[in-house]
Amino acid sequence: MIELGRHNVLGVLVNAVDYEAAVRCIVTAALSRQGLAVSAVAVHGIMTGLLDAQQRYRLNGLDMVVPDGQPVRWALKWLHQIQLPDRVYGPRLMVAICGDAARLGLPVFLYGSTDEILARLCARLRRSFPALSIVGAQSSKFRCLSAVEKDQLVRKIRNSGARVVLVGMGCPRQEVWAYEFREQLSIPLVAVGAAFSFLAGTSPQAPEWMQARGFEWLFRLASEPTRLWKRYILLNPLFLGSLLMQLAGLRFDSSGRKPRRDLLYG
Repeated sequence: MIELGRHNVLGVLVNAVDYEAAVRCIVTAALSRQGLAVSAVAVHGIMTGLLDAQQRYRLNGLDMVVPDGQPVRWALKWLHQIQLPDRVYGPRLMVAICGDAARLGLPVFLYGSTDEILARLCARLRRSFPALSIVGAQSSKFRCLSAVEKDQLVRKIRNSGARVVLVGMGCPRQEVWAYEFREQLSIPLVAVGAAFSFLAGTSPQAPEWMQARGFEWLFRLASEPTRLWKRYILLNPLFLGSLLMQLAGLRFDSSGRKPRRDLLYG
């Protein structure tokens, strides 16, 4: 198990952990009914923190930010001489959490995505983990929630008996959600990115060799060019250039700026 603390990557504090350490932290919090806000962050997530001081404040206010993308794992090595054996990929992290939740009798709640994807995801998870208790699944509204809607959602999750909430809303909405809801829900909230659609089988995953070499972004760009071209064509070069500046000694502020108001994403 590897847990080597949090380290600055372009101003975002990333936890140098492996799968075992991340899952153990989440499961321990679930067993003890303690709040824990976690996100699996790739290059896009790092760049939202770099370019938006309020989002950087939210990210660094989470309890754990794990290196979802290979370039983020490599950044930990280049900047801080930390060699992790692998990234902590959102879909694989979610599968590991569900496995432990099934074994330990920890009910889970799924939040985000669409009704169709959630239905397929629940069916697949139940086939993979017959003992897994999925006590709720609610799709995203793809807009900001009202204060009343937020209170209703909090009550629904609390009343479900869930001990872990898995959040699949995409970056940066899922990180905002985890930040905003962590005070009301004293259980782990784990943002896992595109894991819902990948594990539901509605979106293709890159081959293992592309994932291992950091080319998953190219596969996803080819799969969804209209939606993702700005994310990868513009942000990837900016990430690399900024990383070179940090390597050269430029300091990136990790404090950010406290958000002026809740976004209440749903």
